[in-house]
Amino acid sequence: MNLDEIVPDSTIATAATELVRDTASELIYHHSRRFEVDGAEEAAAFLRSYGVGEDAVRRVWTAIALHTTPGIPEFMEPEVALVTAGVEYDVLGIGYDDPAVVSPEDRAAIVALHPRPDFKRRILGAFAEGIAPRPETTFGNVKADVLRRFVPGFVPGDFVATIEGSSWPE
Repeated sequence: MNLDEIVPDSTIATAATELVRDTASELIYHHSRRFEVDGAEEAAAFLRSYGVGEDAVRRVWTAIALHTTPGIPEFMEPEVALVTAGVEYDVLGIGYDDPAVVSPEDRAAIVALHPRPDFKRRILGAFAEGIAPRPETTFGNVKADVLRRFVPGFVPGDFVATIEGSSWPE
């Protein structure tokens, strides 16, 4: 695979790449080419500044906002499902051993363009750093696992306790 022929290089794609390179670490750049709602808001503002239509802006916003929410995006628009599938492949290794998903040759070409030195340790550190200031955002999602591992004393929200402790009378 010649990635130079398939990596978008339009004016807007080049500007988006520069935005991420200017505002994110190299690790996040190579992983994301941003995180959930913050990244979704930035992407939406960026696309609107280029006059991109609201339907496309909504799809991009949704894809980024839901990219760490398994089980939902796969039933949405193809762009939304594809972003989540890419994240699952990149971060979790889902489909790594299936050459029908990405062939070893294509994977080698992608990794040559977006290297992964010490990726597992560094991505978990980046997740923890990004999530730690807002622990309340971890309720009901995989981010609680990150803080439980990397933030001493973190206690995740408890869904059952929340229901049992609600103000609703029995």
